[in-house]
Amino acid sequence: MSIKLFDSELKVMDVLWSEGDLTAKQIAEILAELIGWNKNTTYTVIKKCVDKGAIERIEPNFICRALISRGQARDFELDELIDKLFGGSADLLFASLLDRKNLPADIARKLKNIIGASEGEQK
Repeated sequence: MSIKLFDSELKVMDVLWSEGDLTAKQIAEILAELIGWNKNTTYTVIKKCVDKGAIERIEPNFICRALISRGQARDFELDELIDKLFGGSADLLFASLLDRKNLPADIARKLKNIIGASEGEQK
């Protein structure tokens, strides 16, 4: 499922991904404590997520359920980044990561291990 979520919408989704199904009131209380949002702001963002098909509204009590996973949102954002900044080439993204001058050795090793594991899966 390809749904573009903006930063504010991702904040609401993060709460649902972390906590599971919640009422809109519970989400508003959590976001008020975490980032200072008021109830109206939270409800507006929830409505946008419902309209996009990212959240299902269940009655009674305005219970919210995530319809997309964190992984689906991450995949969409990564595909968009690769298309926008690397001309659709995941190779260029990966090369860019490896070329970073300040890439710590442990991270470089992890990336090499990921490549090795990926190559093993493709055989």
